[in-house]
Formats: sequence, structure tokens, C-alpha cells
Amino acid sequence: MEATHDHYIDGEWTDGTGRETFESTNPATGDTLGTFRRGTESDVDQALTAAEAAESEWRALSRIDRAEYLWDIYHELRDRHEELGTIVTRECGKEISEGKADVTEAWHMVEWAAGDARHPKGDVVPSEIPEKDAYMRRKPRGVVGCITPWNFPVAIPFWHMAVALIEGNTVVWKPAEQTPLCGHVIAEMFDDIGIPDGVFNMVQGFGDAGAAIVEDQRVDTVLFTGSAEVGQQVAQTVAEQPGKLAACEMGGKNGIVITDEADLDIAVHSAVMSSFKTTGQRCVSSERLIVHEAIYDEFKDRFVEVAESVAVGDPLEEDTFMGPLIEPEHVEKVTRYNELAREEGVDVLVDRTELDPAEIPDGHEDGNWVGPFVYEADPDAPLRCTHEEVFGPHVALLEYSGDIERAVEIHNDTDYGLAGAVISEDYRQINYYRDHAEVGLSYGNLPCIGAEVQLPFGGVKKSGNGYPSAREVIEAVTERTAWTLNNSTDIEMAQGLSADIKTADDD
Repeated sequence: MEATHDHYIDGEWTDGTGRETFESTNPATGDTLGTFRRGTESDVDQALTAAEAAESEWRALSRIDRAEYLWDIYHELRDRHEELGTIVTRECGKEISEGKADVTEAWHMVEWAAGDARHPKGDVVPSEIPEKDAYMRRKPRGVVGCITPWNFPVAIPFWHMAVALIEGNTVVWKPAEQTPLCGHVIAEMFDDIGIPDGVFNMVQGFGDAGAAIVEDQRVDTVLFTGSAEVGQQVAQTVAEQPGKLAACEMGGKNGIVITDEADLDIAVHSAVMSSFKTTGQRCVSSERLIVHEAIYDEFKDRFVEVAESVAVGDPLEEDTFMGPLIEPEHVEKVTRYNELAREEGVDVLVDRTELDPAEIPDGHEDGNWVGPFVYEADPDAPLRCTHEEVFGPHVALLEYSGDIERAVEIHNDTDYGLAGAVISEDYRQINYYRDHAEVGLSYGNLPCIGAEVQLPFGGVKKSGNGYPSAREVIEAVTERTAWTLNNSTDIEMAQGLSADIKTADDD
């Protein structure tokens, strides 16, 4: 019988204190990929104790010395690209080029973070007083708790952890319960490179383990990527703990504006990529296509033609465009929203909610299959289906008349603000969208997916309160200290403040 996979705490594989286990399941076949320990609050406590104990020795190393460990991880990710890309596809269901790209994105993030270790840190700031030196310094916050999602089970953990570790923090990480095998392989990598005990810790498990990380006073920063509902709870809990920070990147109801000046080839290609890659299970996936009336009919015909025929199938096959949804519960959610759209009176154009049995590959009958669902709706109607995140291949076409201002007004009519795109050959329209769209990630003549690691990744409004990746995550895992040094034997103050000390005898 295959062994149960353990947690990784304080440099050791451990079965922890709990006796419960859970399984990882291939969403395309229903096959079990492995059995894993379910972490408890006590396991999280042990991991945090180890992280706190390792903190002083780890932060005493130079950034460059810390980066050497991450360079080893970089090479592991590259060497195991094919293997780990296949594991990603088998465990979270996205087609194989996306599985491999997930691993590539991870090593890009590690490369960026490790390379940044040799870049200048801090700023020299002019002082009013010539004899004073003033500058900014950064120091690690301490223990960083990382909670990551299943849809990018290798890339996003390294968004969080690579910078946090190189900046001198220690880490306690809870992978998503849907993709524990990817988490286990990452922990194997840290073990293989000989990361010092307690610097990196992994506890497998569910929301209760994540909550234990968020609620513990020893955690100085929480980095979270996941749903808006959970992220809001994380942010609220952290806000009630003085001195603690949270950077949360959450979901979106993302839109693409396609103007009367759009190149239709680019528009259709961008919309299909944005709506159906990863079976719509990206936080940046587009569920709202806002199309000008002058080109609406032609765009609709072309988009619908692709949606009706886009290849859904075995994600390990290279001719597949869309794989399965992550789990049966998510099939139920997407199906409910498709039914809700009908109840709300939209005009359904494509309904592949239940795939034809002939489309399902042999041996994959127990997979979590669903195809595109496309409809047109009134952009001004307060419909749930056009305003609530579905996180699946559920797409609304919203026709508009008027100028770019009207399109952006429709675009911004959502509680979310993560990603979006504008398709236009008119630079004035592009610039208006750039300046007025309420998003954290914005694209021109491109899909609204595919961010590069050197750019901040996060949103506004309900989509987040921070950027747990790349350059901006440095703000969340370090403290900045303003330092002033007097080079004179006299004390002179800024703003003309007197430095004279007066006593009662000064008469």
C-alpha cells in the first residue's frame, strides 16, 4: 500500500498530531493520486515554533547567501519541468501546456527574486542638514504565512515564498487541499537543497489549518491568494491584530472592452483565451465581453463559432484546449450559475454545460466535465450572472453603444477590480481605458491573462488589498526604517527646531 504523505516541519517529514487523511484526485479521471495527512492546529503550532526559532539565524545571512538556496530551487524546477508540469496537469486538470507553463512561471519568479538579491536596496534621501546622512533600510518582518490556491499550484507558492525567503523571513505554507501532491514535490525540493531547519515549513490540510496560520500572533505577514470570500475573512482577522499585515489577491468578474475600432481577429482570439483557458478557472479569466454595437454581430458570430467547437478533453493531450473543472462541487456551482442565467432571462447562445458523451475521452467518464456557456444580456440589468464571479467557462456578451466612456462605465459596474483588457486600434480609446478602468492588471490588444512575474499582481475593490507577488510583495514582507546619521559633533535639527538645552540656571 502506498505511504501517506507527511507534512514538512523543522527540516523533517512528520505525520503530525492528527490522524485524519485526505486524498488528491485527478479531476479528469477521478483516480486517486495520493493520500495526505490532514494538518491540525497543533501541527501549525509546531511549524510556527520552528519558523520563529529559525528566524534570527536565517536573517543573519546576507541576501546573496540566502539567494544561493533559491538558485538551487531554480535548477530543480528547470530540471523537473516535464515531470512537475505533468503532475500539475494530472492534479489540477489544466491542459499540458498550461501545466508546464505553471512550472516555468515558478522558476521565472525564483530567478527574479534570487537575481534581485544583488540589486541595490533602499534609498539615499537628501537631508536638510549637510552634516546628516539619511537613507531607507529594509529588514525582514519575521514569520510569513503563505496560503495558496489550487489553480496555479507551483507558480503562486513561489510568488509568495521566493521573495519572502530572500528578504530574510521564514515561511509556514499551507498548499491548497485540492493539489497537495504539487505541494509535496515543492517540499521535497526544499529538503533536497538542504534549506536550514525551520526556514521553510509545509502543513497540508484544509481551511482550519489556514485559519490557524492567519490567527496566530507569531505570524507577522499573511500572503493569501484565493477567493474573495476567504480573502476578506483573512484581511479582517489580520486587521484586528496590531502590527500584522496581509496581502490578499482574490477573484474577479473581469471584462474585455471591444470597441468599434477593434481588430476583430485580435478581439476574438483575446476573448477566447481570456474566457476559456484553464476552463475559466483563473482569477483573471474574463466572464464579461463588452462589445460595441457596430461590430457586435460579427464578433458574436465568430466567438460563438469557436465556443461551440473549442476542444474539451484529456488535459494530457496536446490537442486539448480545455480540461475538466477541479472537483465535482465546482461542476455543481458552474451548473447552478448557468441555470441562474436562464432564470434571469438572458439569451443563451452556447450551452455545453453537459458535454455530449462522445466528447469525453475513454476512461475519463468520472471526470469533472463542463463546456462553454455563452449568452447575451442587458449590460444595465442588475443580474447576478453578470456580476458574480463564477470561476468557469461562463461568458456574457454585453452590447454597448456610444463611446469608450460608456464601455468603461459598464466595465467598472462590478464589485471586483482584478484584470481587464481593451481591444482597439485607436490609441485614445486605449489610453482612456488605461486611465479609467478600475483594475489592478490591464492589457491592450491582448487577453487579460498571462501576467509576467516582474509585474505586480493584484487588484482593487473586492479583488484584493495587496500584491503578493514580484516587486510589490517586498512591501508586505519587509519593514522600512528611515535612518539618519549625524556626521557632526554638534546636533542640528531640521525645520529650524532649536537644539539648545535650557535649564533653570540660564538666567
